[in-house]
Amino acid sequence: MTGSLSNLPLLVYDGDCSFCRFWIDAWKARTGDRVIYAPYQEVASRFPQIPVENFRRSVQLILPDGTVFSAAEAVFRTLATAPGSGWMLWAYDHLPGFAPVSEVSYGVVAAHRDFFYWFTRLGWGKCYVPESHSLTRWLFLRWMGVVYLIAFASFSAQLPGLIGSRGILPAAHFLSAVGRDFGSERYWLFPTLAWLDSSDRFLGFLAWGGVILSLLVILGIATGPSLAGAWVFYLSLVTAGGDFMSFQWDILLLEAGFLAIFFAPWTWLDPPWRPPPSPPSRTVLWLLRWLLFRLLFLSGTVKLQSDDPTWRHLTALEYHYYTQPLPTPIAWYMNQLPGWFQELSVVFLFAVEIGVPFLIFFPRRLRLTGAALMALLQILIALTGNYTFFNLLTLVLCLLLLDDAFLERFVPRRLAERITGDGRVSAGRSRVYRMVTVALAIVILTASGAELAGRFLGARAAPRPARHLLALLEPFHIVSGYGLFAVMTTSRLEIIVQGSNDGVTWQDYEFKYKPGDVKRPPPWVAPHQPRLDWQMWFAALNSFQENPWFVNFMARLLEGSPEVLALLERNPFPPAPPHYVRAIIYDYHFTNFAERRATGAWWHRELKAMYFPQVSLSDLQ
Repeated sequence: MTGSLSNLPLLVYDGDCSFCRFWIDAWKARTGDRVIYAPYQEVASRFPQIPVENFRRSVQLILPDGTVFSAAEAVFRTLATAPGSGWMLWAYDHLPGFAPVSEVSYGVVAAHRDFFYWFTRLGWGKCYVPESHSLTRWLFLRWMGVVYLIAFASFSAQLPGLIGSRGILPAAHFLSAVGRDFGSERYWLFPTLAWLDSSDRFLGFLAWGGVILSLLVILGIATGPSLAGAWVFYLSLVTAGGDFMSFQWDILLLEAGFLAIFFAPWTWLDPPWRPPPSPPSRTVLWLLRWLLFRLLFLSGTVKLQSDDPTWRHLTALEYHYYTQPLPTPIAWYMNQLPGWFQELSVVFLFAVEIGVPFLIFFPRRLRLTGAALMALLQILIALTGNYTFFNLLTLVLCLLLLDDAFLERFVPRRLAERITGDGRVSAGRSRVYRMVTVALAIVILTASGAELAGRFLGARAAPRPARHLLALLEPFHIVSGYGLFAVMTTSRLEIIVQGSNDGVTWQDYEFKYKPGDVKRPPPWVAPHQPRLDWQMWFAALNSFQENPWFVNFMARLLEGSPEVLALLERNPFPPAPPHYVRAIIYDYHFTNFAERRATGAWWHRELKAMYFPQVSLSDLQ
């Protein structure tokens, strides 16, 4: 056939069409030098056997042997030359109905190019920007290391008083009871390295070893193996930590941390002065984005599913700022704002948690907009509440919605070029790695699909194998459900723990961060999590009989355990522990501007009832 340009396929397009030029640029980025692209205005004369009207109507793919394909088939055959894109051509050739639907769709788009070009500009911008994520991955992994570091270091300082041998819930006692009740099944149902040794020294090794592994991740030293080790160590502590390690951000860190293992390069060194050894896995990238979607979407929908009237009537934030576990000073000021502002804030919350997450699956510009709105929500939450490392971890996941072209604006140019290799990588992923990530995607999507189906359609909505898979993964927190504040608490019942030597004169134990002294302002404590202070908030929602750990806590105060007392701000009995302890309940509210000016108090409180009766150490033995 006359007019052949080389031994490569030639895709001919309409060079006067802005819509066509945009998508040709996109296809060039995917196919590289495997296909030649040319406007028909320049090359049509070389192919007289093809009517010019055909060139105007649709793209034409001309193979070196003279075979010509057009429209949707030409697009799919062109993209099939790019690694990992052959599935579209396979579907065109083998799936019934796929080919005619594709051709009709192509015809509709070709006949309305101006409209679809407007939509393209809305989603992607005026010019096509190739999406790469080497810099995104590099920053994500470092920040994952930072989050791990915060989580391990925060818990390490509290470990002796919480789960040590003289702590509130000794891990050794917990694991011994589990071993008696579950036998050999305990290793799967309660996965932890503490089965090897549950001594204080070994638990400390897990916690401080996690700190070291986190630092290695931050420094880019053996990133993949270090992330794997950090995940195993943190899972071990979460399992052994019982009530004190059962928060949603602990579970979220494990789920994100597990996926990060497969997202990271498995090399001994990943310094910023060397290009990445292989491109980030798009499969794992989308699994991490899917996690972010589930986290936000479930957090929003659970509020509506609960039928809680404060969420339904948009009044939840009239209570939230003072009833949340550990408010910040800004929460006091937010609580003073008028009702209409609080209702508008709830509308914004629902929009970001339920609607905006769908932008994750939209084109680049809309995805960036979604990332900005989700990040804004997390920053606002962090300003008004001490939610440990949760907001930071969510922001790290939002980072995955950004690409290198966007992030390069905020990173020194030389550093960005070194990290991305100026857009080049040394090698692709191995076949074994691709098989592993495909298997990982199948497992994660099946289990998370079962979780979503159970949440919205009923416990038995998902097929039994999917439900069984979800149950198998549950102890490892690889796929979990999320949803904070499904029901808004409308009063703040605060437990005040007291001690006495005579049963008549009582003195308060002062906690480090939770409300006590009404003149003490709400603290700034995040990203550190004072886990005893948090558990005290949950304990106030139920009786002490429903919180067995609280009885242990009171016993440790009567024993004068130094490890437990170190978790408190003030011990009113420094020479020796008291003879008696008790706990009473107060109803706490923020003061208003007038009350605070007059009294200097951030809180006012009213005595409600006895929470835990007066006891001595002999009563608890």
